[in-house]
Amino acid sequence: MDLPRKSLSRVAGAVAVVFLATACATKDTRHRVVISVPEQRMAVLDEGAVVATYPVSTSKFALGDWPGSRGTPLGELEIAKKIGNSAPSGAVFKSRRRTGEILSPDAPGRDPIVTRILWLRGLEARNANAYSRYICIHGTAEERTIGTPASYGCIRMRSRDVIQLYQAVGFGARVTIADAPLTALIPALAPVSTQLAVAQSTQETTTQ
Repeated sequence: MDLPRKSLSRVAGAVAVVFLATACATKDTRHRVVISVPEQRMAVLDEGAVVATYPVSTSKFALGDWPGSRGTPLGELEIAKKIGNSAPSGAVFKSRRRTGEILSPDAPGRDPIVTRILWLRGLEARNANAYSRYICIHGTAEERTIGTPASYGCIRMRSRDVIQLYQAVGFGARVTIADAPLTALIPALAPVSTQLAVAQSTQETTTQ
């Protein structure tokens, strides 16, 4: 029996909603973001392999997650929301909404969030407030401060870098923020000589 056009439209609409809901619910388990606070640097991994590193800026105040601290939380988090998909580089955001203004890097006297926003959700007790504190990875107009602690709790990036990150990672991608060097968090980044020494030491230990 043929269905009326209105019924077909409703069915098609329902299928589309289910498809979109399923697509949005699919987590990005392929990528991982690792941020070293002492090095002020980020590494992006694709299936365990490092594909990019970027300088960043974490909090100039503290490490931690208590409300009002302006601290950068440590531990395991995930990307909960992505904002600014088609915004031009330098687009200004206020309360995670575009204002219509576009700034060039290091515009004098300005320090807004720009370009892209990746809103983080904490996965541990020690960073459980991250989402409600609006802790994000985002672009900054003050690119001259990148590579030094300069933020109010978030992780700042240069506009060109945060655009690349935004395109690479999806919802649910894991984000690790640690008070340790990247080489301690990702052994593959250690110099070859260090890797060989560690491997040799491990081999000697197992043969004793």
